[in-house]
Amino acid sequence: MLTVPFRYFNRDLSWVDFNARVLGEALRQDLPVLDRLKFLTIVASNFDEFFMVRVAAIKRAQRMNLGRDPSGLLPEEQLQLISEKVKEITRKTYECLTAEVLPDLARAGLELIRPGSYSEAQYEYLENLFQKEVYPILTPLKLEEGKEPPTMGNLKLHGAFLLESGQVAIVQVPTALDRIIWLPPEPGQKKPWALLDDVVMLWAHRLFNGYTIKEAMLFKVTRDADFSVDEERDEDFVEAMAEVLQNREHSWPVRLSYSGNSPVLKERLAKLLELEEMDLYEMPGPIDLRSLSELAFIKGFDQFREPLWPALWPAELPEDEPMWEYLHQSDLLLQLPYHSFDPVVRFIQDAAIDPQVLAIKITLYRTSGDSPIVKALEQAARNGKQVTVLVELKARFDEERNITWASRLERAGVIVVYGIAQLKVHAKICLVVRKEENGICRYVHISTGNYNDKTARLYSDLSLFTTNQQIAQDATLFFNMITGYSVIQSTQQLLIAPVNLKRRLIELIDREAKRSSQDYPGRIVAKFNSLADVDIINALYRASQAGVSIELNVRGICMLVPGVPGLSEHIRVVSIVDRYLEHSRILYFANGGAEELYISSADWMSRNLDRRIELMVPILDASIAETVKKLLFSYFNDNTHSHILGSDGSWVRREPGSEESAFRVQEALYTSIKETNEISRSAPRQEFVVRRRPPSE
Repeated sequence: MLTVPFRYFNRDLSWVDFNARVLGEALRQDLPVLDRLKFLTIVASNFDEFFMVRVAAIKRAQRMNLGRDPSGLLPEEQLQLISEKVKEITRKTYECLTAEVLPDLARAGLELIRPGSYSEAQYEYLENLFQKEVYPILTPLKLEEGKEPPTMGNLKLHGAFLLESGQVAIVQVPTALDRIIWLPPEPGQKKPWALLDDVVMLWAHRLFNGYTIKEAMLFKVTRDADFSVDEERDEDFVEAMAEVLQNREHSWPVRLSYSGNSPVLKERLAKLLELEEMDLYEMPGPIDLRSLSELAFIKGFDQFREPLWPALWPAELPEDEPMWEYLHQSDLLLQLPYHSFDPVVRFIQDAAIDPQVLAIKITLYRTSGDSPIVKALEQAARNGKQVTVLVELKARFDEERNITWASRLERAGVIVVYGIAQLKVHAKICLVVRKEENGICRYVHISTGNYNDKTARLYSDLSLFTTNQQIAQDATLFFNMITGYSVIQSTQQLLIAPVNLKRRLIELIDREAKRSSQDYPGRIVAKFNSLADVDIINALYRASQAGVSIELNVRGICMLVPGVPGLSEHIRVVSIVDRYLEHSRILYFANGGAEELYISSADWMSRNLDRRIELMVPILDASIAETVKKLLFSYFNDNTHSHILGSDGSWVRREPGSEESAFRVQEALYTSIKETNEISRSAPRQEFVVRRRPPSE
C-alpha cells in the first residue's frame, strides 16, 4: 500500500473538530438567538464530557508511559494539541456569547443583569434572597498548602476568595437552588434574570466577618470519569455501580475552568489540584454554560427560535387502533424525530394491556427521567405478562437513573438483568410475543436510537417494526444469549457485536471490491456517528484502491484520511450539523446490483465492535429499503449544513454554488414526510374505521 505521511487522523483531535462544527452553528448570525444559545450550551456540555472521559484517558496513558496512538502522537503531544484547540474554541464561544448572543437576548426581553447593573429594587430583592435562602446553606472551607484539600465535587461551581491575611477559602455555589434567578422587571424590561453565582460572589464577604476579601474568582473542576466498575462483584453489582458514582466526585482533576482576574488564586488552585498551565481554561463570562440550556427552551419566546417542526404520526399507521393488525401485514419504518416517537410508546403500552400478549423483552440503555416506556413495562408485569428487561447500568452518566429504573421494575415484578460482564449492551431491541388465532406471533422493534422519549425529539434515528420470522427468531436467540446462560448461537439475519458484526462488515467491504466491475461499479454509502476502528478503515482503504466509490457521512470522529492518491482517492467524507443531532447508522452496499441496506446501533469504533453488545439488521422490505436508500443518499446533497473533510484534516463548510439551489437535508426529510401525511389525509376514504376503544392519551 502506498506510503503517506500519516494513515489516520487522531481520534480526539477529530472530536474537538466536531465540537468546532457545533460552535459553527452558534456563530451563524442568520440563526435565531435562542438557537444560537442552544448550540453554545451544547459546546460547553460536550467539552465537560470530553474532558471527563477522553482527556482523563489520555492523562492515564501518559502516566503509564504508553506509546504513540495510530496517528503517531504521544499522549503528551495529544494533550498539548487538545489544549490549544479547545482554548481557541473557548475564546470564540465567549466572544459569540458576550458580543452577540447576550445582547440579542436582552433585545428579545431576556436580559442578563450582572452586578453593578442591578436597579435598587433588584439589588434589594437579591440581597434579601441571599440572606434568607442562600446564606444559610453556604459553607466556607479553608484551603491550606500541604494539607488535604476540601471536597470540590466534579463540575460543581465554587467561589474562591483570597483574604487580606493571605488565607484562601472556597465556597460551593448551592446546587439545590436554581442558577437562573428571575428578577422583578424595571420599566422597559420584560424578563430580566441574574445568576446565583453572581449573588454568592457579591455578598460572600458576609461569610468572612472580620476579614477583607482581596481577590475573588469563580471556578469549576472537571474530574476523571473514565473508570469502570469492578466486574467481579456479581452479587452486589448495583452497590459497586453506586461506588463508581461516588468516586467520580473525588477522582483526579483534569481541568480547571475559571472566571475572574486573580493570578494568585489561579496559581494556588492549580498547585493544589496538580494541574499544569495547559489544564487551566479561562472563561471570560458566565462559567458552565450547560446550566443556561433552560433559557434556550423557555416558553413564550418561540419567535426567537426557528419555526417548529411538529413530529408526525406515520401516515400509513392507524392512530386509534392497536398496531398488531397493521404490523402483522407490513413492516413499519419511523424516521425520528420527523415521525413521532408515540408509535414506539403505543407498541409497548398496547402490549402491556393486551390479554393476548404473553411476554415482552427489551433492552434499556438510556431512558428519560419520567419514562412512559418504563411505566408501561411496570404495568405489563402487574398485568401478569412475563416482562424481561436488560438495564445497562454501565451507560455512562446515566448509571444513577438506570439503577433507579431497575429497582422500580423489580418491585413491579419485572425480571431485570443488569447487563453483561465486561461488555456494555448498547443494542436497542424489543420483542413482544403474542398469542393469535394462527398461533404465536413475535413482533420485533429494533432501532438505531434509545428508548428515550425526550431524545427522540432531538436525535435523528431510524426505527423498524417487523414480524419477519427470521428476524423474530434471531431476536429470541439474542435475548436468550444476553439474559441467560445460552451459548453464542448463529443467527440468520441479525449481526451481533462482538460476535460477528465486525467480521461481517469487513467481509461486506471486501466483497464490494471484488464484485466491482465496469457494468456494476462498486459503491459503499454509510452514515454513522464515528469512524475510529483501524481494521475497518484499512478495509475501506483497500476498497478505494480497488476503485470502489465510498461516501461516508460521519457526524463526529473520523480517523480515516480521505482523498489521498493511491490510498483513499475514491473516499468522500461529509458531516452534517443541524437542528437535530444525527444519530442513525445506515449502510448501503451496491453488491453487483443486488443492493443491500442495513441499520445498526453500532458506530464503526473498536469500543462498539469489540467491547459492546450491538446489533445490525438488514432492511428486507423492498419499499422500506427504497425509502432508506433515498434518505441515506440525500445526506450527500446537503449544501447548507454540510462540511467536507479534506486530506489535511480540515473541515470546510459547503455552500450552494452559483447555479445550485440550497438543499437542507433535515428540512427536506421533514417536508417529505409532512407532504405524505397531507396526501394521506386528503385521499378519499376506502372504508370507515370503527373505534373499538378510546385512543390512548
